[in-house]
Amino acid sequence: MFRFRKTLDTITVFHKASSPASIRVANLMKQISANAQSGATADQASDATSQTNARRDPFELNITEEPPTAEQVQTILEYVGKGGISQVVKGAHDQNDALKKFKQNQENFLRPVTVDWNNGKAIAGDNESEILKLLNEQK
Repeated sequence: MFRFRKTLDTITVFHKASSPASIRVANLMKQISANAQSGATADQASDATSQTNARRDPFELNITEEPPTAEQVQTILEYVGKGGISQVVKGAHDQNDALKKFKQNQENFLRPVTVDWNNGKAIAGDNESEILKLLNEQK
């Protein structure tokens, strides 16, 4: 019988190798991705908690040091909402200001930023509990 495979969610980490916070986020995401990709072990197979504690479905992890495009920045700003704009673009007060500052100098984009494109969510910074929450809230 032929089945369509569900495409994997894509999660991008905009990373800066010289930033300790960014390195922590990249390492955390690599670990979570590896755990999501691996199958159940013998212990997990006999453990009923896996049925009550939902695991993250496997996802495609993209860690990049490349800056986002202006369109990606606009989308990220929508995902973080008004309260998160200044955490994504340095010194920005609103979405228009953020896009203007980003276009003037891409270094105004603050990293790390973790983006779940499929579920419309983004986390700026290295708040591990917020990143884990983002990963566990799938549609």
